[in-house]
Amino acid sequence: MGKKDRDQDDVAEPAQPTLTTAQAREVTAGLREAMDDVRRSVAVLAARVRDAHTARVWTPLGYGSWEAYCGSEFGISRAQAYRLLDVARTLAAIHDAVTAGPGTSRTRDSDPGAAAALDYGLSQRALIDVSGRSGDVAELITRRLATLAHSGLQALDEPTVRAVVRQAVRDVRTAPPPPPAGPPADPALPELRRVVDDLAATTHQLGELMLEVAPAYLSDNAAADVLAPLCEQIGEDLENGLAARRYAMSGDRRALHGTVL
Repeated sequence: MGKKDRDQDDVAEPAQPTLTTAQAREVTAGLREAMDDVRRSVAVLAARVRDAHTARVWTPLGYGSWEAYCGSEFGISRAQAYRLLDVARTLAAIHDAVTAGPGTSRTRDSDPGAAAALDYGLSQRALIDVSGRSGDVAELITRRLATLAHSGLQALDEPTVRAVVRQAVRDVRTAPPPPPAGPPADPALPELRRVVDDLAATTHQLGELMLEVAPAYLSDNAAADVLAPLCEQIGEDLENGLAARRYAMSGDRRALHGTVL
């Protein structure tokens, strides 16, 4: 922990009675619920921004532009007004990718506003960060959902789809910028990247299965004892199973180096 973080923890606050474990759990549950509410509100706001912009709501109100409308009606800057649009467009691209995938018909909704407001558990900051590469995010989601649907490893229920979406956003968000446009040095390289992406997506699902059997609080050694019978039963190498579990916990592909990848 950095010095700044320690200083913040050490700031004098009024004395509070010590919480019991049950009370601390209750406070934590309330905090988690509040965070979930914030993420849901981002999705709802994005849907309404998109609808307002599509309808050119500023015109009948006598404003000359979207930014003038946002500045006068809501007191936000030009940059903030267009960041709202970035969030709305990114969420729309993600939802289009989800509903176009095989086995995801249950996520479709006839109401466009409600559809775009589906909660994928994404923060506004994450959506802004990938707004310039929303096409890459959508392509990754489409490919990974198709891989999972064809593998039959896990049903494409809402938690699975949400996990795929969040992992795709995380991968694009942390990936280095794409190289300049032009023919690759090796024509096989793009195909190899696609194979690695698909393998990582399938391994993430395997890791979630491993976490169901050996929860994250267990050490690698303790998890190995629990997972050994499962890996033997499904014909999976134990080291690969442990690596997949670490990947599911961290979202960092480096957890797979030397084993799966």
